Amino acid sequence: MSAEQITETKGSPSFYDRPGVEVDEIQIGEGVPIGIERVSNTRVGIGGAYGGWGKVYNNGNLTELIEERLGRPLENKERLNLSDLGFDHRHHVPLLSDEDHVKVEMEIGTRYLSAAIEACGWQPGEVDAVLLGMSSPASEDYVERIAQKVGIPARALKMSIHKACDSSVAGLNMALNPEMGLLKSLNRNLVEELRGKKVLVGGIEGLSRFMIQAHDSNAIQLFGNGAGVIGFTPGESMRFLAGASRETFDEEGMLQVRMYYPHSRERAPDLPLTEVSQNGANHIRVAGLMHEPESGAPVLMAGLMGMVKLFVRSGVQTVIEAYQAYQRRMEELGIPGKELAVAVVHHANYKINQLIEKNLQKEGIQIPMPWLIKDFGNVSAASNMIAFLRSLPSLNPGDHVLIDGFGAGTYYDVLAVEMGG
Repeated sequence: MSAEQITETKGSPSFYDRPGVEVDEIQIGEGVPIGIERVSNTRVGIGGAYGGWGKVYNNGNLTELIEERLGRPLENKERLNLSDLGFDHRHHVPLLSDEDHVKVEMEIGTRYLSAAIEACGWQPGEVDAVLLGMSSPASEDYVERIAQKVGIPARALKMSIHKACDSSVAGLNMALNPEMGLLKSLNRNLVEELRGKKVLVGGIEGLSRFMIQAHDSNAIQLFGNGAGVIGFTPGESMRFLAGASRETFDEEGMLQVRMYYPHSRERAPDLPLTEVSQNGANHIRVAGLMHEPESGAPVLMAGLMGMVKLFVRSGVQTVIEAYQAYQRRMEELGIPGKELAVAVVHHANYKINQLIEKNLQKEGIQIPMPWLIKDFGNVSAASNMIAFLRSLPSLNPGDHVLIDGFGAGTYYDVLAVEMGG
């Protein structure tokens, strides 16, 4: 199927229109278009794949979909200036049965994992670990099932991470950061286990399915489908330098998210918000507690200013903490003043990222923070991986990169890494 047949956009090109994007159709329901772009950088030894699936909606024809999902007209006061928020397009699937939604996302996951493995020049049987972030998994055993379909060995570690938009960076932090990778409750040290191994980390977010039952006009305008998976060798093609992580419960419910994954929902001062469990010999689940909507809705947002209040202050503090640790590490290595090549920041929306950058500059922290994925919308845990892959071709051995993740709950993971090669 050609891009012209499935894209109804005006103005800036959609993802399906990009050179190098392979466009196909999944034969489920009336057909679900999918686009995949493979990226590799042999200089640093990292590759991966990313993309979106479903019909492309631009900021003009998105209103039609929103009103269909809401069951009412979208009021003028509800309309967001989406271009100012950094988003021109979103990918959405049609209404499907629950069974067909699961089938689509199994096929989606299989294709993106396979494409990432190919971009790395690996064979499925060589993969030692798959760490995937998902806000709302299509099934509790989603990672295990798609890994099996791809041909990844049963011996390989599979990790399901549910920390909303922070999930993929949380996975990266656990694979590389000695403090985060020490899973005391399971008596496992992931950093030691994965060093020198072939590892896939990413986010696969079927947010269109997640939003079908939502009645929050802000959320439906902002979110869409997206996936990004990178392949690397910890300690070789990507090396940990410094990092920080924090979790702070969203008491006021600024971004309420229903948990479609196992969690005790217990909350006490001495309990972490994140629960880590092992299901079988080779599957680990990392599940973050959310402030859930009382109505049972998938998501409920307090508006754009609520998102700013929720993420900017704590997000900036976490970046500052990681940056200061990075500076100390550079002094230890005898290269004080070494600059970060780029910051890969979660694309929640452009206004939030502008405020984060502005507040960091007030603290004397100047890091390039490019806005890279306006053709997707907010794709939660996939956004950092997509942004990283779009930055990957320009990276060189020895470059230092800051990766900044944050998400509902609230959760923050920031790490500085060095490119190998």
